[in-house]
Amino acid sequence: MSTLATRHPHDIRRALLAREELALLDVREEAPFAQSHPLFAANIPLSKLEIEVFARVPRLDTPITVYDNGEGLAGVAAQRLLALGYRDVALLDGGLEGWRAAAGELFRDVNVPSKAFGELVEQVRHTPSLAAEHVQALLEARADVVVLDARRFDEYQTMSIPGGISVPGAELVLRVAELAPDPSTQVIVNCAGRTRSIIGTQSLINAGIANPVAALRNGTIGWTLAGQALAHGQARRFAEVGDDTRLDAARRARALAERAGVQRLDRSLLAQWQSDETRTTYLFDVRTPEEYESGHFPGSRSVPGGQLVQETDHVASVRGARVVLVDDDGVRANMSASWLAQMGWQVAVLDGLTRADFSATGPWQPPLPERPAVQSIDVEQLADWLQEDGTVVLDFTTSANYVNRHIPGAHWVIRAQLAEALERLPQARRYVLTCGSSLLARFAAADLQALTRIPVHVLEGGTAQWIAAGQPLQSGETHLAVARSDRYQRPYEGTDNPRAAMQGYLDWEFGLIAQLERDATHHFKVL
Repeated sequence: MSTLATRHPHDIRRALLAREELALLDVREEAPFAQSHPLFAANIPLSKLEIEVFARVPRLDTPITVYDNGEGLAGVAAQRLLALGYRDVALLDGGLEGWRAAAGELFRDVNVPSKAFGELVEQVRHTPSLAAEHVQALLEARADVVVLDARRFDEYQTMSIPGGISVPGAELVLRVAELAPDPSTQVIVNCAGRTRSIIGTQSLINAGIANPVAALRNGTIGWTLAGQALAHGQARRFAEVGDDTRLDAARRARALAERAGVQRLDRSLLAQWQSDETRTTYLFDVRTPEEYESGHFPGSRSVPGGQLVQETDHVASVRGARVVLVDDDGVRANMSASWLAQMGWQVAVLDGLTRADFSATGPWQPPLPERPAVQSIDVEQLADWLQEDGTVVLDFTTSANYVNRHIPGAHWVIRAQLAEALERLPQARRYVLTCGSSLLARFAAADLQALTRIPVHVLEGGTAQWIAAGQPLQSGETHLAVARSDRYQRPYEGTDNPRAAMQGYLDWEFGLIAQLERDATHHFKVL
């Protein structure tokens, strides 16, 4: 193994202050990442590196710095990145402890740049909010009020304010005029915690809508802490808007984007940006996934605008890169761009498109390296083998998917922890690997074969094919070979979080501005 280069934390800080492109990659699983990391670190676990990195770090010359917290993952990740063709890969000198020793600020939770920015917006703009008790009283009194939930639809369905309507963040300015046509109607924007309700509320205020607007203070967490009941399974969604509404919203959104310094590109300028080998350019379609699949600009990735602002680090993992946004109405791209510009990104909106330019269809397909050759078997073969002793099935899907349903007897494993898992698995005559589609399992197969002489097979089509064939399923944490560290348990998701955890999360958010001041690398500038 060749000697790997290192970068000092001071080099990372200097590059951030100079707005140079860099990717600081934390290759641990999400749960340990969420406990402590630098502000602009992007979490790409070693387990999923090959299937995520090309989309998130698209330029092979990007300066990449990899770290862990002493687990031995970073060196493996760096070697894999070099093998994938990346040419400027280094280890963070001293890893996470090196960052701490160099007086680098460390942050908890996930999507911290966006959440910290939301807190700064509220502080600077004094974004209005209403307490849960106040909103409940308005609803009980049947006051002239509309509650708009700015999260993804699936989050809204899990738990929401009774009577609330699902309007994901980037849709608010486009849809609000027809959801609250009377300018005296009180508009209340909520999310699960704080960020998306703050950004959504301030979006409507920045766009100059006539209605009084307020955030639901502390979102569904605040609602729950106030002892009030949430609704589950609601399905109220926005409808299409008329041409006059669309044109008015587009005028407001463009004016706001111009105030924020958003650039304008046509197709020829976009081509110039994309051909520049010295810069990274992301191209995101910020409309709904349904609109994207029915027709989108070739080469664009579907990232609904509200989620883009909330989870920028998860899709644009190169800090200092350029971002180009696309829509077909002049509202959602401009509104999303106005926020990204305030968050320190060089951002542009692609103008001058016609309906014919949205010629590609179907879901976004991530760029992937060549898929490893494997010994594959079909569902029927696995079903036969499971009637015998000695077939051990390993499932590399997310732990949440595994708990929901899996092949009976399958053991859940994290790819990067295979060596540890092998010590806990039963004796095997053969291993069969699966995941949702078999994609991750294909990459894990070579890792496992390097650790054992026992034959390794991959289930063709993965667990999805097993389900499609009508085979039996099991649920629950039946066979966990390693701990469930692949996903951080967010205190604002679900309906069973302890009150102390929810209050602790709010207290943490309130402290983010002080951390931003100490870190001082963010370049945030609130309009």
